[in-house]
Amino acid sequence: QVQLVESGGGLAQPGGSLTLSCAASGFTFSSNAMSWGRQVTGKRFEWVSGIYSDGSETYYADSVKGRFTISRDNAKNTLYLQMNNLKPEDTGMYYCAKGWGVNGIWGRGTQVAVSS
Repeated sequence: QVQLVESGGGLAQPGGSLTLSCAASGFTFSSNAMSWGRQVTGKRFEWVSGIYSDGSETYYADSVKGRFTISRDNAKNTLYLQMNNLKPEDTGMYYCAKGWGVNGIWGRGTQVAVSS
């Protein structure tokens, strides 16, 4: 079955950086688009970023455009999200998903907190 295990969350200062990873198994990773999403307390779940199976196309929500970078290593079955210039409003639970958009299969998430 599909397994997605996120890691790399933690506490960062405003303006700081974190890199999230998502280890995927149970499906052909290199044939599937992948996504990152987040749940911020009190807000709707947000599709943050997506990447095509071959990395040829990416999507970023306006809220993270220019600060976050999605990438993947198909040889390692791993998805990444490089987050730079973090803001307090980026605080939340971050999830990776098999699929493009909010209707994919989501992992259990990793917590990100941005605070001074």
